[in-house]
Amino acid sequence: MDVSLNDVTVTHNEETHRFEAGIGGLRASITYSRFPGRIAYTHTEVPQPLEGQGMAAKLACVALDFARVNDLRVVPLCHPRYQDLVSSDDLQKLLSR
Repeated sequence: MDVSLNDVTVTHNEETHRFEAGIGGLRASITYSRFPGRIAYTHTEVPQPLEGQGMAAKLACVALDFARVNDLRVVPLCHPRYQDLVSSDDLQKLLSR
């Protein structure tokens, strides 16, 4: 499925703690947990037909803009490659909740 990112609207669903974008009946999302002064992005999901078209990047930009506007520090738990950026103390606190 070819997607024009200009036609994709990302919405913030605060009730479910997700940023979401829907295209052709498919839904991509980034889930998060919020803590005082921080937001932890915990999972990114893009349906296979939408992969490789920039959908995750668009979601990430909106989610990171939200963190910036709300003066939140970002905790990148959604990708193992970046977990080394999280202090071990913060990681323990976040994972124990």
